[in-house]
Amino acid sequence: MKALVLSSGGVDSTTALGIAVNKYGKDNVIALSMSYGQKHDKEIQAAIAVSEYYGVEHLFLDLSKIFQYSNCSLLKQSTDEIPEESYASQIEKTGGDKPVSTYVPFRNGLFLSTAASIAISKECDIIYYGAHADDAAGFAYPDCSPVFNNAMNEAIWEGSGHQLKIEAPFVNISKSQIIKRGLELKVPYELTWSCYEGGDRPCGKCGTCIDRANAFELNGVEDPALK
Repeated sequence: MKALVLSSGGVDSTTALGIAVNKYGKDNVIALSMSYGQKHDKEIQAAIAVSEYYGVEHLFLDLSKIFQYSNCSLLKQSTDEIPEESYASQIEKTGGDKPVSTYVPFRNGLFLSTAASIAISKECDIIYYGAHADDAAGFAYPDCSPVFNNAMNEAIWEGSGHQLKIEAPFVNISKSQIIKRGLELKVPYELTWSCYEGGDRPCGKCGTCIDRANAFELNGVEDPALK
């Protein structure tokens, strides 16, 4: 078996990469990172560092032009500020019936479709990505839900001629549970970057910073990226 892992440089995808390497061996794993026009490249730098740590092949694609029409607050061209509040607070404001402002339009759909083409070409059997239950909650990121994952898996399985499947190992669990698994595998969280801002240190105020801090706290450990 050979796996391609969508690698953003964050906690979730890095844990997925660690699981894949543990299961298939580094020579049978490829990491794929994609730029989507975000305001900084800290995530990509982290993804490269993580790939070097695991000794896996790392591929990079720039898909920013596809998102040039979006005003998602994560993107360079956006006129919106990145919210400095938890996802729970953002969901409360939307009523849980539409995505949060940091949702990049159908990003996971595009990433998985792109990854499928590359995975088939690189003779991979499976694609891993780090969608998890916290992101899908309250319709915040609808392309992280179990329903979306099942639909994409079926589409890719059929569209690849039954050559390729996708695996979202965290789609039904929380970020704290992801970190629990990653700590068992000694995932190098000190190399990861989650913050939506691109400063020297995480801002600690954006939704993903708050989510990450809570997840490490629930595991009773300090976030090694903050040491």
